[in-house]
Amino acid sequence: MSNKDMSYNRMMRRVFLGGGTAVALIAAAKTGLAQQPTPAPQTPRLKGPLVWLDLDQAELDAAYDQSVWAANSQQLLKRYATNSNDVRTRLAAPQRYAYGATPIEKLDVYRAERHNAPINIHIHGGAWRSGLAKDYAFPAELFVQAGVHFVVLDFAWVQNVGGSLLPLAQQVRRAVAWVYHNAQHFGGDANRIYVSGHSSGGHLAGVILTTDWRRDFNLPADIVKGGLCCSGMFDLKAVRLSSRREYINFTDAVEQALSPQRHLHQLNAPVIVAYGTLESPEFMRQSREFVAAVQAHGKPVQLLVGEGYNHFEIIETLGNPYGLLGRAVLEQMHLAERYPNYPRSHHYPRSYQN
Repeated sequence: MSNKDMSYNRMMRRVFLGGGTAVALIAAAKTGLAQQPTPAPQTPRLKGPLVWLDLDQAELDAAYDQSVWAANSQQLLKRYATNSNDVRTRLAAPQRYAYGATPIEKLDVYRAERHNAPINIHIHGGAWRSGLAKDYAFPAELFVQAGVHFVVLDFAWVQNVGGSLLPLAQQVRRAVAWVYHNAQHFGGDANRIYVSGHSSGGHLAGVILTTDWRRDFNLPADIVKGGLCCSGMFDLKAVRLSSRREYINFTDAVEQALSPQRHLHQLNAPVIVAYGTLESPEFMRQSREFVAAVQAHGKPVQLLVGEGYNHFEIIETLGNPYGLLGRAVLEQMHLAERYPNYPRSHHYPRSYQN
């Protein structure tokens, strides 16, 4: 073997043993190995005209497309469904009721053993165009174990009702009214109704919290005693400018009527607002500005920021009594003491306790 060959073999042994210095060693040896092409530099994308704040159209569209910000979104949606099935094996199938005339207007009730128990009504996400109640039962066990009936709503997908969000808003409102009128049938306390929602469901939870219940349903103005709006949208102006306008028929009337941030004079309950630090900047901005607006109206609000959570991960903490959202809703409902050694943070003033 020539001195050159022996030198080459020693070098390659060091490459495989050294791992991280392989490229430098090969470049220095100059032994005739094939040279790897240098990756072509990325051509910077030319920014287009601004459409919203400092965002051009492509940036705004991406800001309202969760798949851009959460590469594991499909995995997590499947996990919602799997975990919901697991919960049903432990809690048994829910009682299912119709709250309206159309086939989709039904809700699932996961009953607590307590009689006259408080109720949490959950509104799932799905960009207003997907999602079923059965796949969003994964938080039910937390509520049932704490002595709370957990109600999950089914409602129309926007593409099935002419692209209008108004029917969705009316359906979830009617569902809340149905629960109020029928709570006694499943052992619930109509005077202790809470709502929670995630993503587009967080938007609809905001709509519920800012509904004029006395005018529209002849019900008490404070029918809802507290709410959680997780990763939601609270003013539809920016959403209307995004690619979501391709499947939603936005009008001035819809934008005004269904922007909760514009109706805070109707807010009669403390609200928790939450988002993850790995969400799009628009979803973070929506939550921060909603909280600031609620504070400006002098009403109780708590902002939770989930460090290291993306849009689809943060809602899973609702199923954990020691998780970010589970802890918060139990405190809001004054049920945290049901879990041993539960640390209390006393976020909610006595005047809002039931």
